Amino acid sequence: MDIARIEKIREAIKARESVVIAFSGGVDSTALAALAFEELGDRALAVTIDSPLFPRQQLETASQAACEIGIQHKILPFSLNSVPYFTANTINRCYFCKKALLETLLEFAEKTGYNAVLEGTNASEIKGENRPGYRAIQEAGEKIYSPFVEFNVTKEEIREIAANLSLSAAGRPSAACLATRIAYGQPITPEALEKIEKAEDYLLDLGFTQFRVRLHSNLARIELTEKEIEEAFRKREKISRHLKTLGFDYVTLDLEGFRSGSMDEPYLQKKSEEK
Repeated sequence: MDIARIEKIREAIKARESVVIAFSGGVDSTALAALAFEELGDRALAVTIDSPLFPRQQLETASQAACEIGIQHKILPFSLNSVPYFTANTINRCYFCKKALLETLLEFAEKTGYNAVLEGTNASEIKGENRPGYRAIQEAGEKIYSPFVEFNVTKEEIREIAANLSLSAAGRPSAACLATRIAYGQPITPEALEKIEKAEDYLLDLGFTQFRVRLHSNLARIELTEKEIEEAFRKREKISRHLKTLGFDYVTLDLEGFRSGSMDEPYLQKKSEEK
């Protein structure tokens, strides 16, 4: 990524004088927090929203990433009961969730005297037809600032920025909230989220790196990268047995492998057929 664009991002952050960063510990928010900390020092605060949607291991990762940067870090509790319509799990669920999260961050920033909230959506994420979460960001107004979108920074370029800043997040696999594992129309419940999280923790303990456990009714559909599918097949009996102890009725391995947004595929296919 060219230095001129990075400098523009730095200048835009510095111009806001004090900021809260929506901080998950993923590569996007970590790179953004590191840039903000370099420009603003203790006038930059990383804030992680802690809810049942956020895996415990990811919460630990966020804390470690903040320590690595040196930035102040605060964890805010968040209840799904404060998100109207979200648990019904419609195609627009991310809109309702993102809207509530941004409102929480804005309220916190205002109460504590910070001028703006930074968030790490990148140029690669806003493409495609179903982006309700980004719509909530657009509606939030000027106090929510997405520099990677403004300066057209892609995911790979953010990884490059993170590597140049010597951040361990540079090679970290992409993460997403646990609700993205549940098929649209199936209610989002604390029990379902806990079951998915335990299943993914188990796969992580087995050494798998980039995967999702998707929930369809009470069937677990496991997505893994191509290089890890064969290993999962060799361990299929062990994996199936353990996931059934967690309460899944059936355990399947998706032959198409890992891909972000796979729950949107039937919706997009239907829209394509209608056109």
